[in-house]
Amino acid sequence: MADDIFLLGLDAGNTVIKAVLFDRNGRQLAHHAIDGKSTYPVPGHVERDLGELWRNCCGAIHELLARSGVRPGSIAGIGCAGHGNGLYLLDRAHEPLLGIQSLDGRAAVVAQEIDAQTGAELQRRCLQRPWPAQTPSLLAWVKRHAPEVYAATGAVLFSKDYVNFRLTGQLASDISDLSGAGLLNMPGGTLDRELLGLYGLEDALPLFARPVDSCEIVGRVTAEAAALTGLAEGTPVIGGFFDVVSSAMGSGVVRPGEASIIAGTWGINQVFASTPVQSADVFMVTTFGKDRFVNIESSATSAANLEWYVHRLLNSHGASAFERCNSAVASVSPAGDDPFFHPFIFGSRLGAEFRGGFYGLAGWHGEGHMLRALFEGVCFEHRRHIDVLRSAGLAIDAAVMSGGGARSPYWPQIMADVLELPIGVAEARETGALGAAIGAAVAVGMHPDFETAVSTMTRMERRHVPDPDMHNHYERRYALYGKLTDRMRDFWSALKA
Repeated sequence: MADDIFLLGLDAGNTVIKAVLFDRNGRQLAHHAIDGKSTYPVPGHVERDLGELWRNCCGAIHELLARSGVRPGSIAGIGCAGHGNGLYLLDRAHEPLLGIQSLDGRAAVVAQEIDAQTGAELQRRCLQRPWPAQTPSLLAWVKRHAPEVYAATGAVLFSKDYVNFRLTGQLASDISDLSGAGLLNMPGGTLDRELLGLYGLEDALPLFARPVDSCEIVGRVTAEAAALTGLAEGTPVIGGFFDVVSSAMGSGVVRPGEASIIAGTWGINQVFASTPVQSADVFMVTTFGKDRFVNIESSATSAANLEWYVHRLLNSHGASAFERCNSAVASVSPAGDDPFFHPFIFGSRLGAEFRGGFYGLAGWHGEGHMLRALFEGVCFEHRRHIDVLRSAGLAIDAAVMSGGGARSPYWPQIMADVLELPIGVAEARETGALGAAIGAAVAVGMHPDFETAVSTMTRMERRHVPDPDMHNHYERRYALYGKLTDRMRDFWSALKA
């Protein structure tokens, strides 16, 4: 294969869509991202405009190609990763109907009711219990509270499925997104009416797109999409990935026993395996191919809290705002009476009523102390998730960190100290897009399997080892953090009521 062959990775997050061009060795050649807008129709509802998503996708790809100067025909394949769960509905003419993001909390009561009725059986079948932003929980909410929308629905998709549909004209959902949403019988990987019936959705089976393997070629760029994006008509597009799987691969994690931590909108903590863990305590298990499973503990309690701080409190956007935050953290030294932060701006899997907050502030504390508390609070929630995975029998001796939090010069070291784990940071910044490109490389025959592709296309930038002098400091603070969380539960419940 000629050296001038490239791969395009797309990453459709909750707001930002990124287009990233890589060479066959995974080296990033060009990148362009466009930030979309979330809307909040009522408290707890977080939605997006699917038309904007596609326009931003076209704009990102078009600008990427212009910047890179690469011939569109030299792109061998396209892979897209997208945030998992949420709910993306098309009408019967396959026009946008509704887009709900994975930060949405409207289905909290519905999810609780489904869990009480059939949660144990769902856990047995799909290795996941219902939760508010889960795709079937949201669809059950729509069926109950917006029956006119449900009746008009012609297709249920995930975020990256919509991008693929607009690129190829083909409706498909890959198995990593489907399993990550509790929509596949596990470990077999099948979607059926009986499983949907446990969510009260026994009539919804015809609404789901055909399930495909993650690196299966689902279609090719159409003439219409080529005109809008600048891509070459006929370029192959794969099924793509649930972004947590893609980001792990893009950071260098793919073999059984390897662990990935993603500090992004969600805090993802995952261990790859050849068989799924059977534990009611583990949040979810997803699959992306034969004998390839990822055991996941996660919640919306990670770097989204820093984005909230920057966007809402600093009223700022862009890299300079995050650099200011990192400088503020560097300006303070850890102390025993430092304030605490609960990273529950978007709730918690422990309870939809959970709220964020700073605690223990004193007159001598400044922005650096508050931001360090925010960094630590996020790490404490990652530790809680890691403890669950370990309790389920999964050995975790080291991990690779990716996501926005990994870009901080200080956050990975705090993570290593809190978790008492060696933490690697991948060279790639856009690990989600790189993981999708890795899938495309396998699909078009550039590499024979995931292991070879990951070994060839990823590299480690730096490693952080736990500081033994911080052990007692963080053991004490983590214990206090847990006690504070327990004591706030009654307050949060009263506040919600």
